[in-house]
Amino acid sequence: MPLSDIDIEDILNAYAAGMFPMADDALDKDVYWVDPEIRGQLSIKELHIPRRLRATIKQFPFEVTHDQDFEQVIDLCGAYATDRPTTWINQDIKGLFIKLHEIGLAHSVECWETDKKTQQRTLVGGVYGLSLGGAFCAESKFHRATNASKIVLVHLCARLWKGGYSILDIQFINEHLKQFGAYEIPKDTYLTQLHSALSTQTDFHIKNYTEQSLITEYLDFNRP
Repeated sequence: MPLSDIDIEDILNAYAAGMFPMADDALDKDVYWVDPEIRGQLSIKELHIPRRLRATIKQFPFEVTHDQDFEQVIDLCGAYATDRPTTWINQDIKGLFIKLHEIGLAHSVECWETDKKTQQRTLVGGVYGLSLGGAFCAESKFHRATNASKIVLVHLCARLWKGGYSILDIQFINEHLKQFGAYEIPKDTYLTQLHSALSTQTDFHIKNYTEQSLITEYLDFNRP
């Protein structure tokens, strides 16, 4: 089913019902809807941050921003890599999320590295997802530098925490996400929590906070 045949309202209704689109490969034109019986979740308030990573974050090794280059984030999340010979993000999914971003419903967090000699700024990590009331449905993340995807995940949680979100849906868990305390809940439990969160007023942008002050406050709150 091409996503071009579906409007934004239909997409939002699908996510509100617990479904999300995927493709078998980036070159596929069609997508299918996934409606898992078990959902992967991360706790926003009680995210487990490994001690070494916490120390690294406090050193601010990268510049972290939000919604500064959404299109490049989704492009790199959907790019082929040596450890990812296939990708589920096709052109229709990219186009859909760019539209969602343009109307303020999809967001990204970016991690940048600046070359000390050339002063060239390079995107080395990122995560993007859909904001749906008090829920953030994380779609994908990537890294091109050590710890970059881990750092953007913690910064994402800091932003969701301060912005009033209660759900961080990661769809499925893997070994990488288990280190952050990823857990699974039944579909019915997820839908109950999601429906309660849909009417929540949230603020992803958190004006009057710098990224450093935001993450510092979050790390102080999220003590081991």
